[in-house]
Amino acid sequence: MLNTVYRLVAPRTIVPVVVSQDTAGKVVVRPTHLSICNADQRYYQGIRSKEVLDEKLPMALIHEGIGRVVSDDSGTFKPGDNVVMLPNAPVEKDDYVAENYLRSSKFCGSGFDGFMQESMVLPPERVVLLPQGATSEVAAFTELVSVAMHAISRFDAIAHGRRDRIGVWGDGNMGYIVSLLLRLRHPDSKVVVFGRNALKLNDFTFVDETHLVGDVAGVQLVDHAFECAGGEGSVAAIEQIIDLINPEGTVSLLGVSENNVPISTRMVLEKGLRLFGSSRSGRKDFEDTVELYRERPEMLDYLSALVCSVNEATQIADISRAFEDDIHKPMGKTVIKWNM
Repeated sequence: MLNTVYRLVAPRTIVPVVVSQDTAGKVVVRPTHLSICNADQRYYQGIRSKEVLDEKLPMALIHEGIGRVVSDDSGTFKPGDNVVMLPNAPVEKDDYVAENYLRSSKFCGSGFDGFMQESMVLPPERVVLLPQGATSEVAAFTELVSVAMHAISRFDAIAHGRRDRIGVWGDGNMGYIVSLLLRLRHPDSKVVVFGRNALKLNDFTFVDETHLVGDVAGVQLVDHAFECAGGEGSVAAIEQIIDLINPEGTVSLLGVSENNVPISTRMVLEKGLRLFGSSRSGRKDFEDTVELYRERPEMLDYLSALVCSVNEATQIADISRAFEDDIHKPMGKTVIKWNM
């Protein structure tokens, strides 16, 4: 089949390219709603290194999105089914390394064409059915939610059982989602959020405590922590976590930083802390996320607070406008209603 792919060929320059794709045994999905990630922005704006841009481009962006099934040669899905598309494409299995950590795996929008296409041709195992009633604008960033789900699932397997107080550092999108999932999955734990912006912290209505990072005098220590600050904020967040965590606590690192982050190994050793990193997600994390949508529909209501804007795209200029608007958003997610 012939398919139009909208590739970024240079910073802020998107060009349509027609390619031929084999649909044998595959699911053909028409994207309907896409969500812009900070990683997409780094490519779009050209703020990755020249070496990286030369290696990755041209490439279609976006790895967060949902769509509607057009056809399925495998017989797994029905035409009209609303599905979430999985961006990770593993080419092998490993008994010890998850698909999202295998160096051989491909990932949409990272050296491999993303979801900015007329149609996506995917293996059936790279597609998950959405529950009826899932809001399209929220479901569009299910991939981001699945990353938080992945980190919490790993935390559950690694951290010791005293989970009276769990701290989350970061008042952005990831901090919000991790805090919400912790509230739903660990209802007996107190979820405590630390952030820089009082207005953003006001949106965390479902947690037990919120604190500005500059005003933590007298705050009770946490048993475990999630670092969701990222960027330049990672340094201060990790430093404060090490100060405010109980001995033998577990620290989940989720914030992405372009620069090396110094860590006080002396205090890590003295407290016997465990630090682990999480990145991306696998099929089970998507399935667990969608199942939680089904079991706890109020989750979708809370996540809807992250929808900053919805931009319809019918031409390339609309795509560029959505990316430019996204640069200036205060918080939340920019969703593209995809009609290309």
